[in-house]
Amino acid sequence: MKELNLWPKHRVRIIVAVTTMLAIAAMHAFRIGQHLSGKLYLYYYSFASDLVLPIGFYFMLGMVEVQIRFLRQWFVKALIVFAAMTFSEIMQGFGFYFFGVTFDPLDILMFGAGVLLAVLIDTQVLERLLPHWKYPR
Repeated sequence: MKELNLWPKHRVRIIVAVTTMLAIAAMHAFRIGQHLSGKLYLYYYSFASDLVLPIGFYFMLGMVEVQIRFLRQWFVKALIVFAAMTFSEIMQGFGFYFFGVTFDPLDILMFGAGVLLAVLIDTQVLERLLPHWKYPR
C-alpha cells in the first residue's frame, strides 16, 4: 500500500494552530480590553477568553490529526474541547481551579459558541480556502 504524503496538510495545520494561539496570546498580553469602556469592557473581561480559548484548543487538536486518525472528524475535536472546557468550569463551581477562579454558567454557553465558531472556520472557511487542509478520512 502506498503511503500518503501528509506533510503539506500537517504543516498547514501547524501554521494555523500556532498563528491562532499567538493571536490569542497577543490579545491577552496587550490587554485589548483596557481600551473598552462600560458594558463592553465588562463583557470582554467576562467572556472573551471563554470564546477564543476553545478555538485555539480546537486547532491545536488539529495539529495531531496526522498521528491520531479519529481526530480528523470535526465533531470529535469539538466534543473533546467542549467537554474539557466545561469540566474545568464545573470544577470551579466545586472550588477546584484549573483555567479560572469563578464559576459562571454563562461561560459554558460561551465555550459552546467558541467551539461552534472553530467548527465553522474549520469546515466552511479553511476547507474552501486551503487546498491542503483536509485529511483523507
